[in-house]
Amino acid sequence: MAIKLRPLTAAETTTIARLAHSRTAPVRQVQRAQIVWLSRQGHSVPAVATRLGLHSQTVRDWLKRFNKDGLSGLEDLPRGGKPPTYTPEQRAEVIALTLTNPQTLALPFACWTLDRLVAYLHEHKQITIQRSRISELLIEEGLRWRQHETWFGERVDPKFAEKRGASKRSTPRLPKAAS
Repeated sequence: MAIKLRPLTAAETTTIARLAHSRTAPVRQVQRAQIVWLSRQGHSVPAVATRLGLHSQTVRDWLKRFNKDGLSGLEDLPRGGKPPTYTPEQRAEVIALTLTNPQTLALPFACWTLDRLVAYLHEHKQITIQRSRISELLIEEGLRWRQHETWFGERVDPKFAEKRGASKRSTPRLPKAAS
């Protein structure tokens, strides 16, 4: 059974055209708008599916949702599953720990890794949390990991230059050209 796209309003046509050709909108929205846009131009479901590299049932499903709900039908539906189980206090504890220097807690390392955070939170704070969830919490708070030791930045070990010794020239000097 062939599925037909319902007539679009002027506002829907403008929005679909903008989304279907967008380079900054989320990929899922662009792809769904392209389904509607190509169907509006008279392409069949198999042709749209082939052109976009989708299964024809996927194209049918999105067209049905658009026909029923309009532009809001192209949005993601809320996903099921267990809601987040971390209290605001636990989230604050994770963020605070991340911003704490491990050496002030008498730990034998100078910087946190996700694995070290997971272990410390589990053993000392009784918060069982996954690495990926810690990373998500940090991103939500606008924090990101930085590299402590780089060849051009400040080193974790303040006595590094002293231990390293004097720098040596790594490339030989070129002979002077005859004048």
